[in-house]
Amino acid sequence: MDGWVALLRGINVGGRNTVPMAELRTLFERMGCGSVSSYIQSGNVLFTNEAADRDALSRQLELAVAETFGVSSPVVLRTFAELARVAGSHPFGADTSKTHVAFLGREPGDAQALDGLDVAPDRFELVGGEVFLRYPNGVHGSRLTGALLERRLGVVATLRNWRTVTRLAELADAI
Repeated sequence: MDGWVALLRGINVGGRNTVPMAELRTLFERMGCGSVSSYIQSGNVLFTNEAADRDALSRQLELAVAETFGVSSPVVLRTFAELARVAGSHPFGADTSKTHVAFLGREPGDAQALDGLDVAPDRFELVGGEVFLRYPNGVHGSRLTGALLERRLGVVATLRNWRTVTRLAELADAI
């Protein structure tokens, strides 16, 4: 069985799109997933599954979440190995305190779609299906948002801070 991390976008944020994590874990188990666990309340689920088709699995999970909780939430999937690669490739030096990662639903067709984007003092680096984001003044008030990335790249994006990324990689390594 392959190990997966499901990153649900926009749940349990500001009292909207409420999805109880215990019930979400139960839903994943009912869908045939094994070793199901979650991390914090923002929609991070680790599990094993024999699915060979990432897109089909993502769609199945999105539909099940919508039917069960009445919440429309894109589900971005990464294998445990992919998540470990991301956690091991911080591009902005030793200080990770202001770093986030935008996990994309798929690699963008136009890798140059972010060229010329002026979001200083924020920085970004597109690497495959992830955009590493550096917010020296914090994420609030930044022009470099997930919505901007989605518009420019034409793909779904869900953001996680660096601490969450590395913790998920640790948890995945323990499964």
